[in-house]
Amino acid sequence: MTPFFYTYIALWSTACLIAVMLMVKNHRSLILFQKRYLNFILIRWKLITFLIATTAFVILAPYTGDPTWDYYDATFMSTLTYLTAPWAIGTLFRFIRKQEKLKIAYIALCCWMFSASWSYDIYLVFRDGFYPITWFSNIFASSVLYVSAGLFWNLEYKAGRGVIFGFMESSWPAIDGSASFNKIVLYALPFMILAAAVFIPFIT
Repeated sequence: MTPFFYTYIALWSTACLIAVMLMVKNHRSLILFQKRYLNFILIRWKLITFLIATTAFVILAPYTGDPTWDYYDATFMSTLTYLTAPWAIGTLFRFIRKQEKLKIAYIALCCWMFSASWSYDIYLVFRDGFYPITWFSNIFASSVLYVSAGLFWNLEYKAGRGVIFGFMESSWPAIDGSASFNKIVLYALPFMILAAAVFIPFIT
């Protein structure tokens, strides 16, 4: 690898180490580690759509013609996205609205980049012995999927308001027992189509 990539690895590794230290220091107040967040992402329709999407990505990965995509990175990137994207995207939105602290937004950004890019990069370094030539384009392609997934799994139906993103509510993340996928399906379709639009070109 060139000096550039050694430097890049050192920089993002340091960024992740700082994020982990902040996670440990703030673990009691961090929504990502709270039971209510786990309950939020384990709502049946969210879990089912995660399993369907992950299965599709894993099964089709070897047939895309992309040598950097295999069963393993398809699995761990999908799982990391499911576990962190709803929280990270919601947290960054709330930071923009001045409802969240900078250090928490920093953790969210690192979760985004590690899930969508850095985990993919380092896996391929260990697998192939060099930094993937697709590292830069992957940041954008995977980020589109990450943001889309974060918004998709934050869709909620609220009586009197209709379909909104859950992070727009002060009680986020909370479970509305009256919510069902049928009530949000029309709003969910654009995100599904967007994911397919990014995915299909690799197959064709």
